[in-house]
Amino acid sequence: MPSPALFASYRRLFAAPGAAAFTLAGLFGRLALSMTGVSLVVLIAERRGSYALAGTVAAAGLATGAIGMPLLGRLVDRYGQARVTVPAALYNAVPLLGLLLCVRLGAPDWTLYACWAACAAAPNLGGMARARWAHLYRADPAARHLANSFEQALDEFCFMAGPVLGMLLCTTVAPEAGLLTAGTLGSTGALLFAAQRRTEPPLAALSPQVRQGSPLRAPGLRVLVLTFLATGAVFGSTEITTVAYADALGHKPVAGGLLALVAAGSCVAGLLFGLLAPRGAPGKRFLRGIAAMAALLLLPLAAGLGGAGLGLLGVALFAAGTGTAPTMVTGMTLIQELLPQRQLNEGMAVAVSGIVVGISAGAALAGTVAEHAASGTGYALPAGAAALALLIALAGRRHLTGSRPLGNAERTVGATR
Repeated sequence: MPSPALFASYRRLFAAPGAAAFTLAGLFGRLALSMTGVSLVVLIAERRGSYALAGTVAAAGLATGAIGMPLLGRLVDRYGQARVTVPAALYNAVPLLGLLLCVRLGAPDWTLYACWAACAAAPNLGGMARARWAHLYRADPAARHLANSFEQALDEFCFMAGPVLGMLLCTTVAPEAGLLTAGTLGSTGALLFAAQRRTEPPLAALSPQVRQGSPLRAPGLRVLVLTFLATGAVFGSTEITTVAYADALGHKPVAGGLLALVAAGSCVAGLLFGLLAPRGAPGKRFLRGIAAMAALLLLPLAAGLGGAGLGLLGVALFAAGTGTAPTMVTGMTLIQELLPQRQLNEGMAVAVSGIVVGISAGAALAGTVAEHAASGTGYALPAGAAALALLIALAGRRHLTGSRPLGNAERTVGATR
């Protein structure tokens, strides 16, 4: 067990003025994001009586979000975090309120799709926070590793607490309460985050000879996006398979707790991983992380195929969760190494979009398997997706090296602030 002195390492992250403020503001926004999925499903299922409609509306939002997030990231790289986040947050509140009104007033189903699809301009506060850490500690790789680990732990915390809070509000207050709270938290958090100007990374000005192309032109990012897509399939298939398994045992309400154990394992692993001094190149660490994730996902597969009880399955899921954080932390570190500052927000948004698409695909496949096979069989999907992620990373490992190409092509402009 790490000593308290080791945890003091995290305190040094916040020695930078303004670091605590943007972290707290970003936490509100990310908590809101983690609440929206379950809140949307409960709202539509309760008011319209259809889980199928709820699922397809949610899928429409994921699809447009996967497209809109990188576009918004490009705008952030070009105009700055505050100039994009403020109008995006204010705009995003409009279709969200429209959805609530359409559900309440009994508007046609197509209006729900239109409103939720229009909510694709939600600012990627997690990516922008990582960009701030990368700027604050641009000369300190160890501190960047610590910051990326802390951000991953925050993500996992939000995805433990957010769905529980959303479900609680929807079932004890009103079906609309979850989305209303999420919208309020998200808008407030985004606006407060944008107000922290002293930690905002300065814009990078391009020389006339440099053209702004897609970050996907970098082979390393293409490898990472494909790997993250497979990793997203791990998340999506694990969620659906766990719900189906618990339901088959007659304990469906316990599924939320089992999924929280996966996030808890990743959260603990992320915090502990940050305390370890990085050894070797990020590309090699990334491969080791994916290999560990693939190996640990064999545990819930063994438990599921063996018909284990929920207690043993919970232990297996917690252990499997510990393999996620090192992979995600090192992947985000690689993006910061491979891309120039002028494309950092867009690059991270592209990576997150890959995860989102993978979650959707994994959930769809797991749903099909759950309907046509024994409940534990579905755990073969996350294990297979992790193995696929490892194969992709191994095939592209020569591209997972490099450093940020800063030089005459771009310079940091601080005077524009």
